[in-house]
Amino acid sequence: MLLRPDTMSLTSASFLLGGLEVAGPYMFLLVGAVGAAVGLGLLRLNNWARWIAIIVAMLGVVLLVPGVSSSVVGFQMGRLAWGAVGVVLRVMIVFYLYQEPVAEQFRKPPKIT
Repeated sequence: MLLRPDTMSLTSASFLLGGLEVAGPYMFLLVGAVGAAVGLGLLRLNNWARWIAIIVAMLGVVLLVPGVSSSVVGFQMGRLAWGAVGVVLRVMIVFYLYQEPVAEQFRKPPKIT
């Protein structure tokens, strides 16, 4: 896909890409690299990664609101259930990362062994 972007259509997996299929494989690769960097930062207990994860989760809640509200108006219970699960999981992530014991672990200097 990166060498010859026109060989396969990204719209076949558009439900996985969340709108990134219109930007091509390079944007998908960039977002994946940023996600991997944040994940690695969380594993290493870097405070910057905690804050980025909080911001991304909060942004995810905001971006899910229009989909959930349109599912309510259109009586689409399957989409409503998936949207609700997405909102609940993101709120749980923010709640967990805001906890004082968790935040304290991220503020400690790293132990070198």
